[in-house]
Amino acid sequence: MKIAILGAGAMGSIYGALLARNGNDIWLINHWAEHMEAVRESGLQVSGATGNWIAYPKATTDTAEPGACDLVIVATKTRDLESALADVAPLLQEHTAVLCVQNGLNAPRIAEEIVGRDRVLLGIAGGFGASIPAPGHVEHTGWEIVRIAARNPEKFALARKVAQVWKDAGFNAEADPDANHMIWTKLICNSAYSAICCVTGLLIGEVADDPHAHQVSAACAQEAWQVALASGVKLDFDDPAKYVRAFGHKIPGARPSMLLDRLAGDPSEVDDINGSVVEEGKRLGIATPVNATLVNSIHAMERHDLRPSRKNRQPVFTG
Repeated sequence: MKIAILGAGAMGSIYGALLARNGNDIWLINHWAEHMEAVRESGLQVSGATGNWIAYPKATTDTAEPGACDLVIVATKTRDLESALADVAPLLQEHTAVLCVQNGLNAPRIAEEIVGRDRVLLGIAGGFGASIPAPGHVEHTGWEIVRIAARNPEKFALARKVAQVWKDAGFNAEADPDANHMIWTKLICNSAYSAICCVTGLLIGEVADDPHAHQVSAACAQEAWQVALASGVKLDFDDPAKYVRAFGHKIPGARPSMLLDRLAGDPSEVDDINGSVVEEGKRLGIATPVNATLVNSIHAMERHDLRPSRKNRQPVFTG
């Protein structure tokens, strides 16, 4: 299958490397010219959960170069989805599917408005951690699950076809017939860990086991679960605190992307994760005070960066 990966940063590069290793015709597309040039010249060096090896996808900064593809995977964050899809036209032909792998509730609407409902596939990736130590080198710490659903339920066969491509490349991949179930199940777990890890700096397993942090985590999950049910989403668990704690114990050493962004001084996805719960709760008349408090806390943290730096380290006095 000919596949373009828009926004091929750390996660997108991992997707591309593993899909290319299985014989797919992969194009990585990213505005980071240095990373794309390194991949073109020497291949993509991969290290981490799948060992040390080199993949050989094609790489470019120009969406016009690859030509029409069978599948476009958009691996940006939700806030960058609209700008990424603005340049997608040269990659599309009549039957091209567009797979959006983002957090939260906003990506489906954005993608549908730009490329049409029947093209849009939605993906979630769980248990992944990735970074780019240097241009042309991607490192990953896990690749637990990939789930894919169609925005239009009548296109489930397309979701199954694309999920099989991922599965053939070694991913634990499945198609989900219910996009809302898939998205909200992931969002409940994200809301339970992303913000509290960002605020405290704790790993996911540490939040799950700390009585104070877990109380906040469980409250976020409970609020998200209530909003999901009020939205008409069918969930297969009735104890969200227990569910997210079990999820946390599967990946105890992981840092959510929101925490990694915070440590790097980058803007977080809090509005697309916990903020999604808050906004949907407002629409339905359901209070979400814990999620709202964390959203405001993180925005305040982002406005006043208190991370220590070599250039501006002041002595700390307590009294």
